[in-house]
Amino acid sequence: MENKTSFQDLIAGTTPVLVDFYADWCAPCRMMQPVLQDLAEKMGEQVKIVKINVDKNPSAAAAYGVRGIPTFVLFKEGKIINRKSGYMPLPEVENFVKGGL
Repeated sequence: MENKTSFQDLIAGTTPVLVDFYADWCAPCRMMQPVLQDLAEKMGEQVKIVKINVDKNPSAAAAYGVRGIPTFVLFKEGKIINRKSGYMPLPEVENFVKGGL
């Protein structure tokens, strides 16, 4: 994330954006990496996936009330559609995102 404006532009579109708030030292966050890769392959252009490292972007985490990681926030047209924290298997993440389509 280069600056707040580019993040706002990113989440403003009609395509749902799944934002993954994570940290490199977080084991459940690392477990989510292959799940998110599978999700990207499965859903393609239906969703954008953005990863935000909370250690490098504490203001972004604070702005969206992220208290634990991983936290997933689903945006559509700049609005929060859904949010959830913790590890999720692929079917659960897929349902989470499809709820915002």
